[in-house]
Amino acid sequence: MQTVIVTGASRGIGRAIARACATRGMAVIATYRTGAADAAALVEEIATSGGQAEALYLDVAQTDSFAAFGEQVRAVASRRWSASALAGLVNNAGEGGFEPIETFGEDAFDALYRVHLKGPFFLTQTLLPMFARGSSIVNIGSATTRVASVGVAPYAAFKGGLETLTRYMAKEFGPRGIRVNTVAPGAIRTNLAGGIPEEFEVMVERETALGRVGEVGDVAGVVASLLGTDWAWVNAQRIEVSGGYFI
Repeated sequence: MQTVIVTGASRGIGRAIARACATRGMAVIATYRTGAADAAALVEEIATSGGQAEALYLDVAQTDSFAAFGEQVRAVASRRWSASALAGLVNNAGEGGFEPIETFGEDAFDALYRVHLKGPFFLTQTLLPMFARGSSIVNIGSATTRVASVGVAPYAAFKGGLETLTRYMAKEFGPRGIRVNTVAPGAIRTNLAGGIPEEFEVMVERETALGRVGEVGDVAGVVASLLGTDWAWVNAQRIEVSGGYFI
């Protein structure tokens, strides 16, 4: 059984990805920071559907906790699924906010940096020795790196950095047989940053070829497929999942 980690899996896109992976027969380690009850409910939901999952606490902004987290992963994978290696990682955990550059504070800037760029870099580095040949890493990016929207500049900048990091990871990890790709969602209906403002949703519907805001399941299926073998020759790519946003 393939063992995969999905960070930020207690809600939103991460939760949907964890469910999609379990549906495809993967054993899922779902991480959470504040949503312990939601993560527990996810594990129960997956188990009820015949899947395998376990929830672990992880704050991706706290890089000094990654070594201990890695040991937890080893222990859980061995105890639950007799697995000695990982088959996949989804760097999904994130947070956001809508505020223009003019008033964006330094503390908020640093917080986004730790979660969206520094955290994925060092978490992947920590877990790298555990990946089996043929593993897949998916970094969750954003359509905001292609289409500029007022109020999300730092978020988009760090997601752009993550997209660049994806290509370098693919280059360096290729000899190990590890693929790395970015999935870049467009506007998705989640509670990140308090949800989608009504006026923004109207604009998205108008400017999206398929005429609607995305749902978490639209992203989850693509990510789960990338973790499997069907896309085994797809590497170092940015795959936008936005329904044709501003084309």
